[in-house]
Amino acid sequence: MTDNKFPSEVIDLPSGGELYPKEHPLSSGKVEIKYMTAKEEDILTSQNLIKKGLVVDKLLDSLILTEGVKSDDLILGDKNAVMVAARILAYGPEYTCQVTHPTTGGVSTQIFNLAECPFKKLPKDITENSFEVTLPISKRKIKFSLLTGKDERLIDEELNASKKIGAVSPELTTRLRYLIKEVDGDNTQSVINEISQNILSRDSMFLREEIKKVSPDIIMEQEIEIGGETVKVNIPMTVGFFWPNSWG
Repeated sequence: MTDNKFPSEVIDLPSGGELYPKEHPLSSGKVEIKYMTAKEEDILTSQNLIKKGLVVDKLLDSLILTEGVKSDDLILGDKNAVMVAARILAYGPEYTCQVTHPTTGGVSTQIFNLAECPFKKLPKDITENSFEVTLPISKRKIKFSLLTGKDERLIDEELNASKKIGAVSPELTTRLRYLIKEVDGDNTQSVINEISQNILSRDSMFLREEIKKVSPDIIMEQEIEIGGETVKVNIPMTVGFFWPNSWG
C-alpha cells in the first residue's frame, strides 16, 4: 500500500487484471485509491474541466495511488468500477436520483445502494485484451481489443471536433476504428478504416454483441418499487452522482 497521509482502499477490478500486460501494475486485478478531499471537489466543480469533458479523468488521476497507473490505462469497465468505488468512499453507497418507469414513463425519486452493484466479470478462458471473431455475413475475420480510458478520451476529442464543423457525429464508425486491430490478418489503418465505414449492419450488430459479451464492467442496474410494482432500471449517472449535496 502506498504511504500517504489520507485513508485509502484497495479495490478489485471487474477484469481481474487479465487484460493488462503481465508487467503492468493493473495485472494484479486491484488498484489503490484514496478517499476524496476538498482538492478533488475543486476538480469536480472546475468549469474548464467540465467544458473539456475531462472531469472524471482528472478526478481519478488525483485519487489513484497505485504507482504507474492513470485513468488512461484502465479498461472502460474497470474505469467504471473505480469511479463507483471513488463515489462510495467519498459520500457513502446511498445515491438518490430521479428515475423514469420503463413502461409508464412516470418519474419518481429513488435511493440506490451502489455497494450492491455486482461485477460483470470476464469469461474464464480470457487472458489478454485481444479477441477474434468471424463476421456472420461477410465472413471476414476481425481481431479487436476492448477500449481503454485513453481510447475513450481520443474518441471524444474526435467526436467533439466533428460537432464543431457541423458534421454528422460518426460515433459508431469512430469507435470501430479504435476497437478493430486486424481484418483478415491485415492491421494497416486503411483496411481498418474501410471496414469501420462499410461494415454491413448485421455484421456490425454481431460484432457489438460479441464485444459486449467479453467486456468486464460494473452492472449499474437494480430492482426498485415504482408505481406499485417491482421493476429493474438502469441507475442514471446524474450531476448528483459525484456532488450529492451541492448548493447554489
